[in-house]
Amino acid sequence: MPERTIDFGKFGARGIKGSEAVARKLDELSGGIVTPVTVKRGLMARLHYLTRTDHSRRAARDAGLTVTDRTLNAWLDEKRRPTRANLERIDLAYRRVRRQNVARYLLARLNAGGGTRVEIHPLNQSQVARPLQRMVEYRTMNVRRWDRIVGSWASGDHQGLDEAWGDTIVDLGSQWGQYEYVTNIGFAA
Repeated sequence: MPERTIDFGKFGARGIKGSEAVARKLDELSGGIVTPVTVKRGLMARLHYLTRTDHSRRAARDAGLTVTDRTLNAWLDEKRRPTRANLERIDLAYRRVRRQNVARYLLARLNAGGGTRVEIHPLNQSQVARPLQRMVEYRTMNVRRWDRIVGSWASGDHQGLDEAWGDTIVDLGSQWGQYEYVTNIGFAA
């Protein structure tokens, strides 16, 4: 059970926290700008998204983009290029604002029709010595309530997301601790 995954990877198992896999899938479902922020097109698209309205500017400031309007306008007019640290802040602010904007829509999609079917792909044990491997199967389950998961994801609360996902996988029964770390989690809405 969970006590056995405190020292995850000690014998060569590979995978990621289930909550991290869920966050990646939610990011994928939320869509957005694919071009990297380091490319002019990606930077300009993010800046326009973050500065389109007064509401989006406030959301960008709340998300950590705390530069002056003068600097922001210089970036938009391409008179100056943001530093590497500011590029990271722009990308982070974009992801946070995008998550907040699509959270309500995603929540409605995931909760529709009684929930969403989730596929859980177990951790990779190919590097674990044969006597230490355990039988962990591919599992599916129906998640009926996504409110805490999507809320934590939208606010960027990693610990809250981890707790919400942990409370959800308890529905797998006595084996739930084996799915704390996974290679992938898939669902579509």
